[in-house]
Amino acid sequence: MIDLAALRANFAEATRLAGGRRVIGVVKADAYGHGAGPVARALAAAGAHALATWSVGEAVALRDSGVGTPLLVLAGARDVHEADEAVARDLTAVLHDGDGRAELAAAARRRGGGPVPVHVEVDTGMRRMGVPLAEALAFTAGVAADPALALAGVMTHLARADELDLGPTRDQLRAFADLLAALRRRGVAPGWIHAANSAGLVALGELAGEGPPQDTVRPGLLLYGAQPSSERRAALRPVMSLRAPVIALRRVRRGDAVGYAALYRAASDTRIATLGLGYADGVPIGASGRGSVWLAGARRPIAGRVSMDYLTVEVGDAAVRIGDPAVIFGSEAPGGPAVLPVEDAAASAGTLSYELLVRVGARVRREHIGV
Repeated sequence: MIDLAALRANFAEATRLAGGRRVIGVVKADAYGHGAGPVARALAAAGAHALATWSVGEAVALRDSGVGTPLLVLAGARDVHEADEAVARDLTAVLHDGDGRAELAAAARRRGGGPVPVHVEVDTGMRRMGVPLAEALAFTAGVAADPALALAGVMTHLARADELDLGPTRDQLRAFADLLAALRRRGVAPGWIHAANSAGLVALGELAGEGPPQDTVRPGLLLYGAQPSSERRAALRPVMSLRAPVIALRRVRRGDAVGYAALYRAASDTRIATLGLGYADGVPIGASGRGSVWLAGARRPIAGRVSMDYLTVEVGDAAVRIGDPAVIFGSEAPGGPAVLPVEDAAASAGTLSYELLVRVGARVRREHIGV
């Protein structure tokens, strides 16, 4: 179940936290597994100033589904085909290096019709993508001077904004501010300025006065109702609830093994409920013997190894029947609280809420409600 009313409520919370700044809603990876088309349309209707995908292909799919909102492609255009698609589909690509710049500029000249808007990502400490800080001033000024391109934004990505100690984040923001000041001394207008991801957005109050005056934020995880930091919390509602029915019930005796490799042996006579969901559907094998599900009004421990199609749960004498729904994470009913938060489910499996959301498999039917 994908609760679009909860999505809109989380967007309203993001807007409140943004304090008047533009909000770019991140919808990469099929909107974190929630379904990019319905989510993008809901965010656009709620007032998102732009949406962000990872790839040109993701953005093209949104255009093909009728989404007309400005689209920011975070990975940029990586070859001639992607550059031509970005220009033809009115996408705003993020530049990370000279090759990406050259491809976009060439595509813009092939099309004609004026400069193509781009954003430049500056690496202030993530050390993953973006123009290295030492090269960023010359690179960004060169983009601004290129007649085929229009500098529409400058961004960086925060690596540690989810931590209690915001010192590393302050260091990144100060470096970003120094770069933007140097650009302005050269007469370069940076366009939209953005650094705050979900964790940075929740921490904005503590970061007041640090770094440049960001006029834009780009939340992702927060929109989907998962807390981006264990240190700071926002008022969020779960958007995705993953549920599965009980499809078998059986009694086992003390000492009986359940599942592959006999990882679980019953400590006493009990009952085992089998759910029609497994690691092919996104339940991490790391939850084996560690995680739980919500069933019959309580958390019930996962018994034994998660298999490809099934999950076994110890239910004892609880009033469980065939067909009863179990919550793997999320809420029991639309608009309800999370009876098993995705953060808890992820922690028990030794992973992150991001991964649980995006790994929900294609054979799990996504029902979008609250349209």
